[in-house]
Amino acid sequence: MILQMLVVGPFGSNCYVVGSEKTKEGIIIDPGADAEAIIDMVHKLGLNITLIVATHGHADHLGALSQVKEATKAPFALHAAEAPTLPKISKYISSMFGVRLAPLPPPDRLLHEGDTIKVGELSLKVLHTPGHSPGGISLVGHGVVFSGDTLFNYGIGRTDFPDGDYDALMESIRTKLMTLPDKTVVLSGHGTETTIGAERKGNPFSRDWSG
Repeated sequence: MILQMLVVGPFGSNCYVVGSEKTKEGIIIDPGADAEAIIDMVHKLGLNITLIVATHGHADHLGALSQVKEATKAPFALHAAEAPTLPKISKYISSMFGVRLAPLPPPDRLLHEGDTIKVGELSLKVLHTPGHSPGGISLVGHGVVFSGDTLFNYGIGRTDFPDGDYDALMESIRTKLMTLPDKTVVLSGHGTETTIGAERKGNPFSRDWSG
């Protein structure tokens, strides 16, 4: 698996470019900002982008969507529960943090729990992990989980935005992420990588999702 992380934008969002070594097909996860840098990385890796996926609809994860979509001609995928809130959430975050966004295109594909995203011979399973937002997702496969803003290295996603739900976030982590093997590498929407095992043992919020 080809895997490249870029830290983009003023909020240090993680954008991931994932590709197949065999077919050179690729996907982009969370194009939050710095479209030119993302596109340059795609060219450097020699990938043909077949899908753009958002783990959720907040502006710091979708700020470069329009430009990246135009450059790659790839369809955009988002969880079905997130799509109705996309304009409202993006407008709120943009206003709150002063982030200017190009108009966001609607999703071309609506994702659901258990869907599979194919990248050449690779496959990533969609886990619906709401709490940070109603349609937040994580993508799991090949020993890694892209957790968006659900789970961080010794932290969790915020739930004080509109439609955030702390109890739902704890349930998502407990039932979807903590069931993964301890050695699963967690690639979050912000910050450095960790593992499920490390978070199970040391995350300060583990008491809330365990009990």
